[in-house]
Amino acid sequence: MAPLLDVDNWPELDDPIFVAVLSGWVDAGATGSGGLAVIDGQLTARRAFAKIDLADLMDLQQTRPSVHLAGGLTREITWPSIEFVAGHLGHDVVLCHGPEPSLRWRAILGEIAEAAARLGVTRAFTLGGIPSMASHRRAIQVMSTASTPDLLDVPTAWRSDYTGPTGAQTVLQVLLGEVGIPTMSLWAQVPHYVSAGPSPPSMRAVLAKLRELSGLTIDLGELDDQAAAYVRRVEESIAERPDVVAAIDAIESDTSDTTTFAQALDEGELPSGDELASEIEKFLRGQG
Repeated sequence: MAPLLDVDNWPELDDPIFVAVLSGWVDAGATGSGGLAVIDGQLTARRAFAKIDLADLMDLQQTRPSVHLAGGLTREITWPSIEFVAGHLGHDVVLCHGPEPSLRWRAILGEIAEAAARLGVTRAFTLGGIPSMASHRRAIQVMSTASTPDLLDVPTAWRSDYTGPTGAQTVLQVLLGEVGIPTMSLWAQVPHYVSAGPSPPSMRAVLAKLRELSGLTIDLGELDDQAAAYVRRVEESIAERPDVVAAIDAIESDTSDTTTFAQALDEGELPSGDELASEIEKFLRGQG
């Protein structure tokens, strides 16, 4: 069977770091996809060198192709794909990004892992966001999972005992580990009531952790400004809703005992997470 990875030219890299985001199943706050876009925009000597065409490997009613005009006249279709980009950001780096495939995970993710090994990758990271019972007023926590226990920052390890359904990024983490590449997944804990839209604070938190662990020279200045503006907009959105404010206050005060908050939701004393999200998203859309 023909390989799925279509390579223009393999780049020559010095001990590259591999960073992957396969969005789709879980990427609360667009944390992974948005964070990777920030890195991509800061690369020097950037070049796209390979891709996996997913046109026949996706549920296109869920992840649709896009159309654009070429030369202002002709319609062209862009099909879903997983893209590979190489560049430099204080260190050679390879970015792998695209939607989570619908089919042939073992083959697709296996080829990604083999490509990373061929490129000489010795460290890999995946990025994402998880909806969490947290407040937008507090610093975003970043939890981690890893291909080997010795990689984990134990005080921040996230659900190391979890078993059950999983996403493509976790499968990729395992396959990278199997080809000898130590891999860590970084998950921002995104407040559940703002997890449906892009969250600059979550992107900043996960990139700050990535910078600390990888040595990549990621500039967070623009995200600092965006995160501060984002928190101000959320506060404006809830200013005239005392019930929403009360719900968020309850989240902040209920870190040691989740029973109180859950009971208040069940008894109708507080708006639900969906109601919180609906009110805040409506305001943020109005603010552009």
